Amino acid sequence: MTVVVDELDPRLLAHRRELTGYCYRMLGSAFDADDAVQETMVRAWRGLADFEGRSALRSWLYRIATNVCLDQLSGRQRRALPMDLSGSPWQPVEASLAARRPGSAWVEPVLDRQVVADDADPAERAVQRESIRLAFVAALQHLPPRQRAVLLLRDVLRWRAAEVAELLDTTVASVNSALQRARATLADTGGEPGPAPLDDGERDLLDRYVDAFERYDIEALVALMHEDATQHMPPFEMWLRGRADIGAWMLGPGSGCRGSRVLPTRANGVPALAQYRPRPGGGHEPWALHVLEVRDGRVAHVSSFLDLEGDLFRRLGLPEHPPAG
Repeated sequence: MTVVVDELDPRLLAHRRELTGYCYRMLGSAFDADDAVQETMVRAWRGLADFEGRSALRSWLYRIATNVCLDQLSGRQRRALPMDLSGSPWQPVEASLAARRPGSAWVEPVLDRQVVADDADPAERAVQRESIRLAFVAALQHLPPRQRAVLLLRDVLRWRAAEVAELLDTTVASVNSALQRARATLADTGGEPGPAPLDDGERDLLDRYVDAFERYDIEALVALMHEDATQHMPPFEMWLRGRADIGAWMLGPGSGCRGSRVLPTRANGVPALAQYRPRPGGGHEPWALHVLEVRDGRVAHVSSFLDLEGDLFRRLGLPEHPPAG
């Protein structure tokens, strides 16, 4: 029997967005998270008649989602970002596009609207955004799966140790030990606090960034970056350091992006740009989602996720065509 998830009990669907955020942090992929939440909802629907309120519905759903994620992670290599795989940046030459890995190798982006609750208070929304930023999600992938679950449940969702122990069928002492180890690992792998909310000056910076990109004024574009800004472009292993190299690469291997259109959005808790590159025969096609990290009034890092397989925009729910005008 095929189960249509959108037709399930509304009590289950009310938790779908927050479960998607939890599964995304666990799995490092919005697409895998969607699959995990689908499976969670189906399992919960099938067991709802026997649930009978033995525990809180939310806790029960998190137990199911955790087990689904642990099953998915069994035997799987961790997802990473290109800068995690190489200590040295590529030079901005054609050879930088020679090394490519499958999509399953990379931490993937998620749009804020997929995982950040509209009705959460400002403080809670800030926590949700900070805990989906790319550096944090990539750092989580260094943790063993059960440690990952413990850290997310305790430090992000603020569950009590006893609640986590019950969910994982373990002891409070084991939960506290796992949390201590997870925090230590995270401190060594880039789990520092995320960027502050944008102020008016930074919003102006983003407007100028969009304008420079669409005009393909690379001199103006890199002037909006820090001198030591970095950029990487999954699925390629390459990454660039320094605005001079970024500019040289965009005028060289990346020159096919000249004439692109851009749609501003938000992804991984920070501003993002959906880029539509010109087609040889006319019009524009989905090409990349650029996730921007802003620090002290300039762009510090750009994660450019290329849509080479033609399904990134579709699966993220981004428009197939750029906005008119």
